[in-house]
Amino acid sequence: MGSLFEELEAREATARVRVEELEAELAGLSGRLEEAQKALERLRITRETVAEMLAELAPEVAAVTVVPAQAVADERAASAYAGAERRVIEVLTVPKWQPGMGADALPREYRDIVEVVADAPGPVRAKQIVPRIGLPAETGKIEGTRAKLKRLVERGWLDEGAPGLFTPARHRTAASPNSL
Repeated sequence: MGSLFEELEAREATARVRVEELEAELAGLSGRLEEAQKALERLRITRETVAEMLAELAPEVAAVTVVPAQAVADERAASAYAGAERRVIEVLTVPKWQPGMGADALPREYRDIVEVVADAPGPVRAKQIVPRIGLPAETGKIEGTRAKLKRLVERGWLDEGAPGLFTPARHRTAASPNSL
């Protein structure tokens, strides 16, 4: 009968090792879960703080829209906000140019771009602007700057005479048929 007890002890030892492994894995997962919960809480608090700050800004800068909870739930089924309304904040970082506005109304990176274009002797390309605003002449930086240039054209800060060539905007008067 000794061999039966030995076999039971061997199986018990194997089961004990497996339990210890699973307990260690559970402890690791519990730690990761706690870290993820803390990160989620920090993001929630940050979102709420930013929403409060933007809501206090002038209406031209921040537009606040209330979205029904069902639309949010459809967008993100596992949302922590199910059954409640959320405030969606839209921020217009590059305002449309209006008479009397200076480049100081723009965020720093856009202001730098407008100043470089204004200082240039003629039309400039995105790849010429990138080093002048302190960025490395890499494809990603050039494309990002090109997107900003296009946004500045859309909002009336710059003109794009030929594709990819940017100049300071020639603002038209209200009497002009092509006014902005």
